[in-house]
Amino acid sequence: MANLIRRDPIRDLLSWNRSMERMINSLYDDGELGFGEPLNLRLPLDVIENDDEFVVKANVAGMDPDNLEITYTDNNLSLKGEIKNEYEEGEEGRYHIRERRYGTFQRTISMPGSVDVENIQAETENGILMIHLPKKEEVKPRRIEIKGGKKQNVIEGKSKNK
Repeated sequence: MANLIRRDPIRDLLSWNRSMERMINSLYDDGELGFGEPLNLRLPLDVIENDDEFVVKANVAGMDPDNLEITYTDNNLSLKGEIKNEYEEGEEGRYHIRERRYGTFQRTISMPGSVDVENIQAETENGILMIHLPKKEEVKPRRIEIKGGKKQNVIEGKSKNK
C-alpha cells in the first residue's frame, strides 16, 4: 500500500527560510545579521606570483593601518583587523540605507612557496593593502644551459642600401 505525504506549504517555506539564513550567515563566519550588529567579515584577497615575489592585495578602504595586524608563520600569511563602527545614535541622523559593514576579520592563507621572511614589506595606497613576499633565492626560476648541443654558425652580411 502506498503512503500519502501531506504537503504543508508553510512548513516548506519556513524550512527554505532557515536554509537561506544558514547560507547567508556562513558568508560572514556565522556572524549575526541585523541592523547595528557587528559581523565577522571576510577580507577578499588577490595573490599574484611573479619570478621574484608573491604579492597579496586586499581592499582596506577607510581602515586605519594601525587596526591591521599582519603575521607570517610556517608559510601561512595571516591578516587580522577591525573596521570600526562610526555610527553614534542620533549623531548623523537616521539611516535610510546602511550597506557598509563593520566588525572584525581574520584571514589566513597558505603561501605556495618559500618566502624570504626578513624582507616582507607591506604598504597601503588608495585603499589597497599590498604585501610583498620576496621568494628565497633557491626557489627563484633559473635558466639552465644545455651542454653538448651543436653551435649554429651565424652568417653576417651587409645591406646594399646605406
